[in-house]
Amino acid sequence: MTSKEALVVRGGWDGHQPVEATDRFIPFLRDSGYSVRIEESPKIYADADYMSTVDLILQCNTMNTIEKDEFAGLRAAIEAGTGLAGWHGGIADSYRNESDYLHLIGGQFACHPGKHPDERIGEQSDNYVPYRVNMLPAAADHPITRGIGDFDLVTEQYWVLADDYIDVLATTTQAVRAWDPWNRPVTSPAIWTRQWGKGRIFVATPGHRVEILDDPNVRTIIERGLLWASR
Repeated sequence: MTSKEALVVRGGWDGHQPVEATDRFIPFLRDSGYSVRIEESPKIYADADYMSTVDLILQCNTMNTIEKDEFAGLRAAIEAGTGLAGWHGGIADSYRNESDYLHLIGGQFACHPGKHPDERIGEQSDNYVPYRVNMLPAAADHPITRGIGDFDLVTEQYWVLADDYIDVLATTTQAVRAWDPWNRPVTSPAIWTRQWGKGRIFVATPGHRVEILDDPNVRTIIERGLLWASR
């Protein structure tokens, strides 16, 4: 039996633990029948011959940049059937220098409103707030989310700018606190998919650090999302 080909592209901001985070899922991919190649930059996307063999890209590459030929290779591979999957800033805040990448993904990290200013200590935890991931009716029968109900996390809550070509499986609603400048609650997609050409894209916004990826709901959704996105 020929194994499937998975490409892990990781890097960018160290706060998202790109190595430790992706290492959580590489054994799952291998157990699921994939051979896994690991790259530390998006340069590989420009290799059209190799990309044509890739069934699934797991990307964890936050606040990095991408060159025109690299992005063109990524998009061409997806349009031809390669799947793209990831979580948090590793996919939804990857290449701010390339607006066509934002168009490809369909949802872009805007901010993660944090604690009261008086409670902040200058650490990542300043942005950890309790919030709920609300599953939509579409999630009840979807292979990524079937059997998973609403769940609560204490971590960064992503405010996402999105279009209506994404297929949303779950949302999260930003509250209005006394110190916030907005004056009504704001609902953002938290888990979504997108069809692009022959390829599938999967995004989950929870996943700031490994302890969130170890949450049973988050881990199950991501594992299923990887398999769903794959060619």
